[in-house]
Amino acid sequence: MNVPEARLDLQRSARLGMAEAVWGENKSIEQIASILTRLQIAGELALVTRVDAQKAQGVKRLLENVEFHSQARCLTLGAAFKKDSLLGEVIVLSGGTSDLIVAAEAELALRWHGVQADILLDVGVAGLHRLLGQLERVKKANVLIACAGMEGALPTVLAGLVPQPIIGVPVSVGYGVSSGGRSALAGMLSSCAPGLVVVNIDNGYGAAMAALRILKQS
Repeated sequence: MNVPEARLDLQRSARLGMAEAVWGENKSIEQIASILTRLQIAGELALVTRVDAQKAQGVKRLLENVEFHSQARCLTLGAAFKKDSLLGEVIVLSGGTSDLIVAAEAELALRWHGVQADILLDVGVAGLHRLLGQLERVKKANVLIACAGMEGALPTVLAGLVPQPIIGVPVSVGYGVSSGGRSALAGMLSSCAPGLVVVNIDNGYGAAMAALRILKQS
């Protein structure tokens, strides 16, 4: 059976200021390489998410101008957007190191689009002093992205302490009912902190693009 060729959005960068993004987890090495080749010919940048090391190596064998970011499990094609200091800064916070892959995906997606972004690890509410000790640093950012598994309380606590836009990312980490991130998602969606924005489970890229939209409008 012939597999239809992917329909690419070659105007996304001009239209939205965002590079084309490719979901890599359910695509083969050949499919990813084919898509990236077409984007390269069109002069477009690309970010491929959810790629393991083995698949990344396979793509890199077929394409030279591709870089693998192992922490974020992402591939990038081409040179990133030029850093724009006028956009401001985003800080990505994670409850623990188990949330690092999702936080790193968000941080990479922001840097790839020219945004200053940093990660603050291990500031979960189980050791609240760790978060409180970083508040002065956190207050300097324009937007905050908070990644948390288990009960997902970190974004709610942040939203009660600082005034910036906060984007919560539930992470699929935890025992029993927490497994899969649904408890964190439900907790963030039912937060009593006004104005908290929540994206889907493990969606670091989506949180980064929400932050980018906020920054561009500011």
